[in-house]
Order: sequence, then C-alpha cells, then structure tokens
Amino acid sequence: MQNIFEILKNKILVLDGAMGTMIQQYKFTESDYRGMKFIDHPSNLKGNNDLLSITQPDAISAIHEKYLEAGADIIETNTFSSTSIGMADYAMESIVYDLNFESAKIAKIAAKKFFKMDPNKPRFVAGSIGPTNRTASMSPDVDDPGFRAVTFDDLVASYSEQINALIDGGVDILLVETIFDTLNAKAALYAIDLILEKRKKNVPIMVSGTITDASGRTLSGQTVEAFTASLSHIPLLSIGFNCALGADLLLPYMKRLSKITEFHTSAHPNAGLPNAFGEYDQSPQEMRALIKEYLEAQCVNIIGGCCGTTPEHIKLIAEETKNFNPRKLN
Repeated sequence: MQNIFEILKNKILVLDGAMGTMIQQYKFTESDYRGMKFIDHPSNLKGNNDLLSITQPDAISAIHEKYLEAGADIIETNTFSSTSIGMADYAMESIVYDLNFESAKIAKIAAKKFFKMDPNKPRFVAGSIGPTNRTASMSPDVDDPGFRAVTFDDLVASYSEQINALIDGGVDILLVETIFDTLNAKAALYAIDLILEKRKKNVPIMVSGTITDASGRTLSGQTVEAFTASLSHIPLLSIGFNCALGADLLLPYMKRLSKITEFHTSAHPNAGLPNAFGEYDQSPQEMRALIKEYLEAQCVNIIGGCCGTTPEHIKLIAEETKNFNPRKLN
C-alpha cells in the first residue's frame, strides 16, 4: 500500500466521523453491552462503547464501513477509552488488551475490504488513544493543589498496554487525540517511542489537542503555540485539534497552527456546539460550508469530524476536499 506521507503531498485525506453518535442510533441496552461473555459482570456496562467491539462487533464493523463508503481515507478504532485507567470505571482493566486488539482487527478488516474494491484509494486505520479521565498536570482536589490522581509513570504503563495491542491488531497509524493535558500526551508519546524502538517498527503518529473554550487554550492552559512546541520534539505525521468546538470556532486556531508547524495538520471539529439536550444539530450541508473555509485557507492536510458527525457529514466533506489542494508544509 502507498506510503501515507507520499499521499499527503498531493491530497487532503479525510478522517472518519464520530463513533459515539453512530452507536447511539442502535439504542443498545445493558444486556446488549454485556452480551453472553459478560452476563455476570458485577458492574453496569451500558455506556462502555469500547466494549461493543467484543460484544457487538457487527455493529462496530458496520459503522466503519459506512464511513469508508462515505469516502473516509482514515478510520479510527473504537478504543478511545481502552486503557486500564479508562476501564477502571467498569472494573474491566483485565480485558484492555482484547479490547484494543479486537477493535483494531475489526477496523483493519473493513479497511482491507474497501481497498480491495478500489486499489487506487488506500484506506488507513488509526489506533485511537484517548486522554483518559485523569490529568497529570492538575489536581482534582481544590483543597490540595499538589495532589495528582495519576502519575506520569502510571500513564506510560497504561498507554503501553493499549499501544502494544493496537499494533498487534494491525493499525497503520497511532492517533493520540482529544488532548486536554499535554503531560498525558507526553506519556502516551513516550510509551509509543519506547515500544516502537523495542519492536523495531515505524508507525506514523498523529496528535490532536482540544481547545476547551473561547480562551483559546487547552484545559492545562496552553496556547496553540505552546501546545505545538511541547509536542514537536518527535517526528509526527500530523498535529491538529479536535472536539470541544465546532468548525467555525476552531478555524482561527487551525490557521495559527498551520503557520507555525513543520508537520501536516489535522482537524476534526464537532458538528457545532451541543444543544440543551447535549445533541448536535449542525447539518451535513452546514458543516460542509464551514469546512470549505479550511480548504480555501489551505490550513489542513487531514480533515474529518468529531462529536455529532455522521457518514452524511463525512460524505459531503470528502466531496468538498476533491476541489482543493492540501496545505504545503512549512
């Protein structure tokens, strides 16, 4: 298959859309999440979407295929929370390897299927590595600012388990995403570096941060420029932003990022901001018009969608990208 770095010289690649949005449409019950394998598990499992790669693999496969059919070049594994830290909420730390391996395998089978149908359009699988639900930079206790709920070494150990399983499952890319704390991301990147060196492998790495509000900073307080400087010490396939904001609000930060980084840039914004019910109302047509501004500004090399986006959103975005050239590297 063609090298992704080579492809990016001439083409804007399209990332898939939201996994959670699509899973919600199935209206899975507690018993659906459990399946037969976890029927006696002591904790409630509804909401553990990553678990569906084991208990409802056909649904996860179908979602991947819908995004590939819509024109996605890169699909993300269903592993956003698949670390021992993330799975502790469900007392499922022991199945972390299986979660990641099975999720990677499902996505890889779907990607190979579509590549076989059209060998002129390579499809890539990005192993999704989420931020965990703990922060290494800040205290969760306002009365004890020096307290940390997790250490750097804890994160490295937890991420290492996930990364090894994703690689074993066949991912083409490792995507450290929705970064709200750069120290967490550094732990993930350190784990990746150690593992790739030990395994003598070369897997492209994408990183994607989150601007949390109108301050233009990550939750741990970094500006676009500081975030970029903090994570540019290793060779990356791309650096970018996702989640939290809609495409209109994220665009100014992507323009800033594109001017200062030597790497490819990526963006996968939400379908607008959530309404009072936590749902996303931005239509595929509305989002397409906003994404067109990114393409006109030539500030992205990889574009996709986050919360609230569907295959319909990605289909229109993929159609729009065909009319534009990718951002040239600095």
